[in-house]
Amino acid sequence: MNRKTSVELTNMCMIYDDQGNVLVEEKLVPNSKGLIFPGGHVESNESVVDSMIREIQEETGLTISNLQFCGIKDWIEFDGSRYMVFLYKTSTYSGCIQSSSEGEIFWMPLEELKQKETLWHLDKMLEIFCDNGVTELYFDRNAGTKEPELK
Repeated sequence: MNRKTSVELTNMCMIYDDQGNVLVEEKLVPNSKGLIFPGGHVESNESVVDSMIREIQEETGLTISNLQFCGIKDWIEFDGSRYMVFLYKTSTYSGCIQSSSEGEIFWMPLEELKQKETLWHLDKMLEIFCDNGVTELYFDRNAGTKEPELK
């Protein structure tokens, strides 16, 4: 039995300060509007942590370190491949924020973010980022629900 499957690897990071703020991105994507944490794809021959550091540098201008792994978001695509998002957080960063072609970058109080329109189930991912006892957000297309489940 072959257990290999095609997987698309991505990442996302919640960067926070000591005053209750998080760095958010108003993503520029077709037919969508909302806030999300910065992140992107893991390139071939790149570690997941190195990809996270690179993506944050590209999208925000910041250099991050001391990453804390929080959990994953994952689902099975219609073609049978798997999509995985490795979720990290850190409060260790240097540099000045700058927006990129992917979206506007700015600081916002975490409590305010919880009241805003977010993208791609960020509201549910906050349960993982904020250490609320869950480590996975899984979308099961076979369960007949449109909402992902926290595990």
